[in-house]
Order: sequence, then C-alpha cells, then structure tokens
Amino acid sequence: MTVKALYDYDYPSADRVELFGDDELVYVHWRGNLLFSSAGCFRAPKAMTFGEFRSAIVDAWAESDPEYDSASVHDWQLFDEPLEADPGRTLADLGIGHKALLSFAT
Repeated sequence: MTVKALYDYDYPSADRVELFGDDELVYVHWRGNLLFSSAGCFRAPKAMTFGEFRSAIVDAWAESDPEYDSASVHDWQLFDEPLEADPGRTLADLGIGHKALLSFAT
C-alpha cells in the first residue's frame, strides 16, 4: 500500500552505502528453514572472500540451528539468480553489493 506524506519528506536513509566505508550490509536467507524464517543482515567488508564470509558469518549464524550441516549447503542465489559461490573471490567480485540478498538451501 502506498503512503502519501502530508509534507516534504527529506530525511536520508540511515543505512545508505556511503555511511559504511569499505563495508556493506549483506542479507542472508536460509530457504526452507523454519527457525530462520527471514533473512539475517550482516556487515561485511567488500574485500572479504566468499569463503571467509561463509565461514566467519554464515556458518557462525546458521550453526545456532542444531540441524545445520555446512557440508549440505547448496544452491546459492544472489537475489533470485543462481550464484557460482567461488570461495576465493571477494564479495565485490561476485557482484554482492550493499544490501544484496544471498540465499542458500540445505
């Protein structure tokens, strides 16, 4: 539903890209998991490799579900497009930008 302000709304977003310097916000969603029904949001350096991002951020987050098995993760997607999740490439190299949505299945 569209909302119409009764006045000029001119407040800059508190999570705009220029406030994060060399970091960015990345949303991660574990598709089909009932414990994590929505995406988590994480701050990560753009220069971080996908392998580091996965082990330091995604695995650490997902391991709070006792059924999580890192070896069973597959089908990475960036927004709704398949992603070749090369662990040696940086988030920026993979096209993962500020406020991007990554998702995976197990």
